[in-house]
Amino acid sequence: MALRPVQVNIKALDDSAVGRFWAEALGWSVSSEGPGVTNVEPGGGFVWPDPVAVCIDVVTVPEPKTTTKNRVHLDLATTSAAHQAELVARLQALGATPADVGQGDVPWTVLADPEGNEFCVLEPREIYRDTGPIAAVVVDCVDPRAMARFWGEAVDWTLHEVTDDHAVLRSAKDVGPYLEFLRMPGVKTVPDRVHLDLLPYPGDDKAAEVARLRGLGATDLDLGQGDVPWTCLADPEGHEFCVLGRS
Repeated sequence: MALRPVQVNIKALDDSAVGRFWAEALGWSVSSEGPGVTNVEPGGGFVWPDPVAVCIDVVTVPEPKTTTKNRVHLDLATTSAAHQAELVARLQALGATPADVGQGDVPWTVLADPEGNEFCVLEPREIYRDTGPIAAVVVDCVDPRAMARFWGEAVDWTLHEVTDDHAVLRSAKDVGPYLEFLRMPGVKTVPDRVHLDLLPYPGDDKAAEVARLRGLGATDLDLGQGDVPWTCLADPEGHEFCVLGRS
């Protein structure tokens, strides 16, 4: 039994506008499974769920983002200094704005999408040469080792590195983006604007998977979701995530 990360869920006042931004940013396509949801995924005959691709779902909510920095964000990969500069300029032309999260003088560029969700455009790094446009999904946390223990059991990705400051997982196929946990000061104070959605494999029992996650330390989460086919949970540090009920 295992689960796979299949998409990053981003809440937005205008799912269509934010979805278009991310599609243009990544060079992907947009579709919609229903009102208030914009799906952003690779083009070229892509079929969801892909064994390794992590897509983006933008979902409409009535509340705007607070000024609090998201504790989950995307890092975008680049192949050269010129590519990084070109991508930053293109993203700003699409509506991204510079963001100051206390990063200081660093080689990467911190931006925010049109609704203020922070993300990074990384300088070229060899480790991300084959990830595709999304280098990593990055989670701020208090204890990367504890997060590695939980998420290493929760999903079927391989743990590549774990230290007091950093934990890194990636698909067992060793392709696609990384899932990274970074030690950051402070604790979660507001609901995450960005979270991961997990999916069981065909034939696996969703209820059994949810029970397994609870046994690992996940807790049930009531976001007012009502009767829906997915289950909302939080990891041991309170990061929200969903276990989907469709495939």
